[in-house]
Amino acid sequence: MRALVVDDSKPSRSIVARVLRELAFDCAEAANGEEALRALAAAGPPDLVTVNWHMPVMDGIELIRRLRGDPATRKLPLVMISTEHDRGRIAEALAAGADDYLAKPFTPEALTRKLISLGVCREPAAGGGSRPLKVLICDDSATIRHILSTALASDPGVRIAGAAVNGQACLEMLSAGELPDVVLLDVEMPVMDGLTALKEIRRRHPRLPVVMFSSLTERGAKATVDALVSGANDYVAKPAGLNPEEVAARIRGEVLARIKQVVARGQSQSGGLPAARPAAAAGGGPRLRPAASRQAVAGIVIAVSTGGPAALAEVLPACVPAARVPIMIVQHMPATFTGRLAERLGAACGRPVREGSEGMPVAADSVILAPGGRHLELAGTAISPRIRLTDAAPENSCRPAADVLFRSAVRLWGAGTLGVVLTGMGRDGLAGSRGIVEAGGAVIAQDEFTSVVWGMPGEVVRAGLADVVLPLSQIGPEIALRLGRRPG
Repeated sequence: MRALVVDDSKPSRSIVARVLRELAFDCAEAANGEEALRALAAAGPPDLVTVNWHMPVMDGIELIRRLRGDPATRKLPLVMISTEHDRGRIAEALAAGADDYLAKPFTPEALTRKLISLGVCREPAAGGGSRPLKVLICDDSATIRHILSTALASDPGVRIAGAAVNGQACLEMLSAGELPDVVLLDVEMPVMDGLTALKEIRRRHPRLPVVMFSSLTERGAKATVDALVSGANDYVAKPAGLNPEEVAARIRGEVLARIKQVVARGQSQSGGLPAARPAAAAGGGPRLRPAASRQAVAGIVIAVSTGGPAALAEVLPACVPAARVPIMIVQHMPATFTGRLAERLGAACGRPVREGSEGMPVAADSVILAPGGRHLELAGTAISPRIRLTDAAPENSCRPAADVLFRSAVRLWGAGTLGVVLTGMGRDGLAGSRGIVEAGGAVIAQDEFTSVVWGMPGEVVRAGLADVVLPLSQIGPEIALRLGRRPG
């Protein structure tokens, strides 16, 4: 069987092609819709086409419409694989003619199931085809280990690789056999806690995905934030006060999604990918907007979600010492976590990072983090700004939402606003970045290779709103450089 994989991201094409080759497809690749049409004209219709949505030259929606309008390709199986998660956008793709839709990041099992349901390929034989996702569970509670094992194993794409009773036992299991695809690690355990185990896992296996499974207590929140800053990929809060059936349902709905997400991201970063670089240097990559105005930076607003604590712990120490303007941050986190995160970030960058409170004055050297569960806005004037917290409806399913903060920053600082969009799932920050650009300000986005999830920054880049796309290690120095520039 033949397949054509259409995506402007080479790593994404490689991931899809790898899965298809395991299913006995001979794969060709194209970087945009026009390349795909030329490939089809030269080789004839294949048995399958996978299509990314956002691409230069010709996007996926236009390509699908062209293929559906041609009698030779009208019945060609088409699957769109895109970062769009909004139901309305997915419906738009299906209305354009896609047979099915798969959201990035995805697991090989998810793509395989889509193709089986479309009749494009058959169920892999036992022991063959795409292997299940191997999860190592580490929790000191026998009840939680049982519920986790049962709930996760109910997914045919998941296999429990083992269950450890504490961090030490987890490390011994990792040393004894084949590595799992992801570790689900409790925070508070006897003998060796999750944070200590995480640090050792990172030393021995720096790229092994780890998701913390933590309680929403003050102590649990402190340890979880420390773990995230130390390199955990993500966390899931333990369900509390529910019966076992409700706990299992929550695990299937939340834990499965998180572990599949971080594993898919880890797979996209494996296999000798090219080094991260500014998108301006990548031929055929996302378009960058013209350089922003030279107006001096009046304030910085940062949007971040999944993978954010570790990202902020790297970015802030590199730019805060040079900052004589306010830095405002929205990190998607529960209220129990944000206070501890502010403390950790303050210790990392040598300047107090404070959780925002109603009416708090914003000084020139302020570094302020939005509290979990509340929108944070800038009120007052550019000369005398202050914090306003609201309980308005969530935006982009988020509260706090970066778009809310970004809009208020533009009202005060206009073209002096510098937006920074870091790793995270979804599209929060997209509308706010558009407002910054329309006001004459600038936007920096994190690149795909160094993002835990390239959702939020990817949306900004594909919309042409970023004037520079950088790996995480270069974002702090870039901010510091811009803060040192004189207007001109």
